[in-house]
Amino acid sequence: MKGARKRRLVTVIMLLLMILTLPAAGCRQETASGEENITVPEQEAGVPGSFDPALSGAVNKLGMKLFTGLLEEDKEIFISPASIALALAMTYNGARGETRDAMADVLGIEGVDLEKFNEHNQALLHLLRHADPSVKLHIANSLWMREGLQFDPAFVERNEAFYNAAISELDFNSPKAAGTINDWVSGQTAGMIEDLIEPPINPLTILFLINAIYFQGEWSEAFDTEKTREDTFNLPGGETTKVPFMSRSGEMAYYEEDSFQAVRLPYGEKENLAMYVFLPAKNSNLQEFSGIFAEKSWNEWRESFHTAEGQLFLPRFSLEYEKSLNDVLAALGMEIAFDPERADFLDMVSWEKEPNLYISEIKHKAVIEVDEKGTEAAAATSVEMRLTSAPAFSFNMKADRPFFFLIHDRETDVVLFMGTVIDPGQQAG
Repeated sequence: MKGARKRRLVTVIMLLLMILTLPAAGCRQETASGEENITVPEQEAGVPGSFDPALSGAVNKLGMKLFTGLLEEDKEIFISPASIALALAMTYNGARGETRDAMADVLGIEGVDLEKFNEHNQALLHLLRHADPSVKLHIANSLWMREGLQFDPAFVERNEAFYNAAISELDFNSPKAAGTINDWVSGQTAGMIEDLIEPPINPLTILFLINAIYFQGEWSEAFDTEKTREDTFNLPGGETTKVPFMSRSGEMAYYEEDSFQAVRLPYGEKENLAMYVFLPAKNSNLQEFSGIFAEKSWNEWRESFHTAEGQLFLPRFSLEYEKSLNDVLAALGMEIAFDPERADFLDMVSWEKEPNLYISEIKHKAVIEVDEKGTEAAAATSVEMRLTSAPAFSFNMKADRPFFFLIHDRETDVVLFMGTVIDPGQQAG
């Protein structure tokens, strides 16, 4: 599979874009194409004041931990730490006890008040909408709830208020249910992410929490297509392959250490969003670089970039990645959330005890295309919540029509009152 392996080195590029630009990045919310869309309202004045750079830094740290954990399993990786963190943040709002503590540890928000955490994410979404009018960055959240079940109103309201989540009840027993959710994801990502949810939906699944991100940005200074040339790309193990290399010369933001070279390639008019390309030295590799990156301070590196005259050769590439994140998140300390016996997400639902609720799968898909003009990328993360058994109250009764009632004493078996309600809005005379 030479075509797949040739992109191993450049895989790190967009991973680092998603991780590193999030704290300073921002862009207007622009709806991607598709039938199902979210209209995100303007946040109230003052909301950006709730933004906490330290909490965004926690997203970056989580992304690097996930990258390092996945690098042990896979050679080619592409993820969106922002998408994963937002999906987990929505889920965190329904966690309790030890489960909540474990998720807080993984998210890097130990000791942070829930209200403050949610307000920060609300401010973050606001800021991401306004960075650069020439760059598209669409972020959409949604909750898909099994029809007929009662969910905790506070849990639903928090996700709607702070994460602008679209709330939908859906008949999960319908063979079209998975397709309905997938159509929404596809619509939010301009068709780049498809088939996130596999049919049929498990009978014990009661909720999907989904984040979708779509990015489309043109380079602030495009690569000249006339200068693109086919050249040799060195693969691991000593093999080589021929790929088209874009090239650019002139002033660029540049930084280097003994173990790598790095360049910053901005997007759009304001140049807030940018791709950072890190090239490990010839005597190093991506595994060694990830270790260095995890130990060093990104903020320190970012401030070390300086304008320099140089020449850059960068392969055109496209990449698609799909992964269940259960194992890597469990290894980071979230194992309890996947345990049917120990997980505690009962703040999501209206009942207090059985049946229990746990995360059955956290699934992530990401796609990227990079060429002379710019970059198009999308990612989606789904958190599937499942019951340990079917709920005892497996019906839905809504008294929205005339009904009969009675009041009975069980000890004496006496009916004290009985009657009918025809018009509950009519006042007693």
